[in-house]
Amino acid sequence: MRSFARRWLMTAGVLAIGTVLFSLPAESAKGEKADAGWVQLFNGKDLTGWQISDPPGGQFDKATFQKNADGKSVAIVAHEKKSGKDITVWRVEDGLLIGGGPMTHIYTNGGDYDNFRFRVTAKLNDGGNSGMFFRAGLRPGVPKGYEAQLNATHGDPIKTGSLYPNGEFGLNKYGTVFQVRDKAPHGPDEFFTQEVIADGPKITILVNGKKMIEWTDPENRFTKGHFALQGHDPGSIMTFKTVEYQPLKK
Repeated sequence: MRSFARRWLMTAGVLAIGTVLFSLPAESAKGEKADAGWVQLFNGKDLTGWQISDPPGGQFDKATFQKNADGKSVAIVAHEKKSGKDITVWRVEDGLLIGGGPMTHIYTNGGDYDNFRFRVTAKLNDGGNSGMFFRAGLRPGVPKGYEAQLNATHGDPIKTGSLYPNGEFGLNKYGTVFQVRDKAPHGPDEFFTQEVIADGPKITILVNGKKMIEWTDPENRFTKGHFALQGHDPGSIMTFKTVEYQPLKK
């Protein structure tokens, strides 16, 4: 009887271990499935798939892509009108997309994105300011489209998690209804995730998975366009680890 009990316990133990071992791939597959459908806009290696308005507008009258030995664009240098200097405003370094310098914007080559989830993993230096533009038109200066603000400690009271109230497009008339004011949901120099869900006229912004704002644009003013990222000012450094989107099913 004791011998039988020992054999039964050993068999049960082996089965239990086997169950645990065979369940691990299922867990992994489940994690992969959770991110299925996301398309990487930044490949972690170069600026393939990105462009800049030429001229960029603002202080610059020209922009050029700098290539590596493999012929891949890895930086953007802009020519400053007043000083005549060439300034590196965007670059890929150690798998990260880094922006800085006087204001510029880089755009995806594709410009027909309509309903989607748009997500970045990013960090800002202390005092840094940036933005995620979507359904944006390509032009010199500030893109014509919606902007999800990226700002932890810059002097602008409108912080990460906000839809920016750009007066040029009449968004300032809605007051603070889609703004996160004064205190950001993250600190400077730390990576965070911001996600925009654009579904028809309804816009939702989440930071680190927490819903910050949800607003329906009564004018549905921007329905399709590019994604874009902002380099805000000479004191701001914005670092993007991932830039991705997922189309919404119609």
